[in-house]
Amino acid sequence: MSENKNELGRKLGLGAVIALGVGTTVGSGIFSSLSEVANAAGSSLFLVLAFIIGGLLQIPANFVYAELASAYPEDGGQYVYFKEAGSRPLAFLCGWISFWATDPPSISIMALAIVNYLAFFIPIHGLILKLIAVGFVLIFMFMHLRSVEGGGAFQTIITALKILPFALVIGIGLFHLQGDMLLSAKPLTGFAAGGITALIAGIGATTWSYDGMAAACYMSGEIKNPRKNLPLGLILTAVVVLVLYAGLTFVASGMLSIDELAGSDAPIALLASKLPGIGSYAGTIVAIMAIIVVIGSLSSCIMYQPRIEYAMAKDNLFFKSFAKVHPKYETPYFSIIVQCAVAIVLIFATNLSGLLGYFTMVALLKNLLTFLTIFPLRKKGKENGYDPAYKCPGGAIMPIIAIFMTGTLIWGQLTYAPMQSLLCAFIAVATGLPVFYYWDKKNKKTNNSEV
Repeated sequence: MSENKNELGRKLGLGAVIALGVGTTVGSGIFSSLSEVANAAGSSLFLVLAFIIGGLLQIPANFVYAELASAYPEDGGQYVYFKEAGSRPLAFLCGWISFWATDPPSISIMALAIVNYLAFFIPIHGLILKLIAVGFVLIFMFMHLRSVEGGGAFQTIITALKILPFALVIGIGLFHLQGDMLLSAKPLTGFAAGGITALIAGIGATTWSYDGMAAACYMSGEIKNPRKNLPLGLILTAVVVLVLYAGLTFVASGMLSIDELAGSDAPIALLASKLPGIGSYAGTIVAIMAIIVVIGSLSSCIMYQPRIEYAMAKDNLFFKSFAKVHPKYETPYFSIIVQCAVAIVLIFATNLSGLLGYFTMVALLKNLLTFLTIFPLRKKGKENGYDPAYKCPGGAIMPIIAIFMTGTLIWGQLTYAPMQSLLCAFIAVATGLPVFYYWDKKNKKTNNSEV
């Protein structure tokens, strides 16, 4: 029924799908990842190839998400895919981890990042800095609470604005490349001392720069013509981000030596300083770029992240209030408010980035298991409700590539921080499963009493 206020309307088009994906992916990470990849790759050629290959290898993941989203065009993203694949405990853990471990902290960190870049222009620090960060969270909370269409329109505009300065840097830089820079290299030691191993290390270091492209899947229930717009939007998102990053790294490699890129804490600012006409204003320009970029990511996360708790609450697997839809604005207002409230509390906490790092392993495992769901879902077939409008090409090849890439990252995380990774995985399961079985038992009692 149209008067059912427990449902969200389909109000977002193809542009919003792309804006959500690009807006979430192109965040503050690219401002530092250039130096990390340069350190790992060891040469300008491998730096460029690492970003191109890294982007190409992320496309299979988007193909998988495109198929899953076209089969289940409803809010909740990964939670829905686990549930439909027959694993309600994993579905619950997915949302449980998102709410307590990854989503509110990411909002807090981005709000603080915006204010830190603002400090380039205004001398703010301490409590005032944190209060301004709270202000940014509240502004976007009210915007996305009041209107899905308005939030989608803003996301489209801010995403276009964040692409423009990168396009400007690429456009100017292409006319001032130095051939010898494109062939620069530095000596490597250890595991990545050889050619192909250095390239593989560089590809691995690009992964987080491409994370977030499937953001729109969490809002599938609010996308118009989802069986067409979701697959097309996810694939176009991957293409836009790949072209943007490939162009940026090509220009950076043609204007800066690999040693300069590897040794810089602010490689984008260093690149901007080399551009004719704007070099003397590089710090100001990059600070403005960073503010626009992170504002887009903050807005995107506040827009889509609360949808997973909304979907869980509709299935009686989370606090019932999270399923509330505002009677006038038709948004999951309670879920948005609570997630932002938790984020505001965390703004005043310490060492947030370290806390978020502890849950990297859990987030990677969640992605890996999501890609695996495509096999039992395909086995269900059309007769049992799995009828995707889009099927990723190559049969099992694309899911296997996505699984392999994520598995490689899990291996790397276990090597880098084994105790933190295992501890966090244990905490997530030890806290989440008892809560799931409590809610599940409660639901069964309610259903039996109604029969």
